[in-house]
Amino acid sequence: MPGSRQQFNPEVVSDAPIEQPLVAEGQRPDPADFSPEELKELQRRFGVHGPQPALAQLITAGLDHWLPLRNQTLSRIETLVPAIRREALHRGINPMLLSAILYDEMQHAKPGEDSRFLVHSGLLQTHGPAQLGVEELMHQGLLPRDASPEQLEAAREELLDPERNVALLAGKMARLSKALGIPSQHQLQASNSHRDAHWIATLAYLHNGKLDYPTRILRYMQDPALHGLIYGQKRQPLAPMI
Repeated sequence: MPGSRQQFNPEVVSDAPIEQPLVAEGQRPDPADFSPEELKELQRRFGVHGPQPALAQLITAGLDHWLPLRNQTLSRIETLVPAIRREALHRGINPMLLSAILYDEMQHAKPGEDSRFLVHSGLLQTHGPAQLGVEELMHQGLLPRDASPEQLEAAREELLDPERNVALLAGKMARLSKALGIPSQHQLQASNSHRDAHWIATLAYLHNGKLDYPTRILRYMQDPALHGLIYGQKRQPLAPMI
């Protein structure tokens, strides 16, 4: 879950292609499946790890079915739609990928994560709607690696700005896409091909670092309510079932 996420090393240490899992004939491949060799290579290059604990997965699933929280999250996403569209266009990123990541991080955020006291206390490693760390600004060349305490404090404040956070998330997806060898300005569409869907799953995995995360992101990318927000349809609040 967000807040305690490990920050990963983005440096590419090998240009060798990552072998994808084999699929038995007649089966439809799951784009969120990774071969042992692929996982080993991603671990070596980026420091990612396995799924979150079973209890955390259960809590995450429960939050997804709480309609008041879902409506609140969708309302927060709605305020960021102009920024999502703008940054997706600027970076050549599928806006639904950005929206899905933002939805997941907002939906499963811990109470008080945006408290400035907690943010500047050093207790939390990631901040803002997309749960990014100050290391991401370093990776994008926006903050020196030997940043002063004052620069780090300013960076955390920057991450708390929702629209700036969206821009940095888009920059992160573009940076990781380049590291994975995804063609520049190729907007990934999960429905286009298994390759595109698997690349999306890999980007999601590298963002969060948990192996169960890509499946959720691919599912959220198909969420009709999120589609409606991004592509201009007016959203009606979901009423709780009686």
